[in-house]
Amino acid sequence: MKLNSNAVFEPLQLTLLQPGTGFSRPYFYSPNPVQITSSAMEVMTDLRFVPAATTQVEVSVIAATQKMIARGVRLLLVVDAEDDLVGLITARDLDGRRIKAATDSTGLSLEELKVGDIMTSDIEVMALQAVLHAHVGDIVETLKHSGRQHALVVDQEPFTDKSMIRGIFSASQIGRQLGIISGPNDLEQTFAQIDQTIGQRQAE
Repeated sequence: MKLNSNAVFEPLQLTLLQPGTGFSRPYFYSPNPVQITSSAMEVMTDLRFVPAATTQVEVSVIAATQKMIARGVRLLLVVDAEDDLVGLITARDLDGRRIKAATDSTGLSLEELKVGDIMTSDIEVMALQAVLHAHVGDIVETLKHSGRQHALVVDQEPFTDKSMIRGIFSASQIGRQLGIISGPNDLEQTFAQIDQTIGQRQAE
């Protein structure tokens, strides 16, 4: 909505907080710490509640990196003009080795590289219906099996039956929710620490 340049703004009314006021929680909120046996939904970023971070094929790699930093994310969904998913780009794609490989193969400089030059276009997904019945440990095993930092969850729109990305799993986020701190791009270390944590908790 475009505002009139002569618009007058007014402060909203403020009142004192009433005793006994609570706070809203996400639909799949759990008051207990995440465990490997917790519902997978507790560690999924649900795009119905968290706006997806997106970019487009022709955006420069430098601009995509800046967007990741600004949004505080490590993955961007690459979409076309109709907002349909065509690829993914992650922080791991932007590390020095991958950028060098891309510049060597394309002959382009870093400034000339586009998202389309380094994005992943072969995307594996899992169905929301399977996730609803899964545990955190199942997601960890899925990520380990695929060798990827992230996994996408698809669902169908109820009225159009169109496939839509509903959620995102992140190995590093799962690690943090389990109380594990690891290097941002060290996937093997993240999984090793998750396995170690699982072993320690099972022994307790």
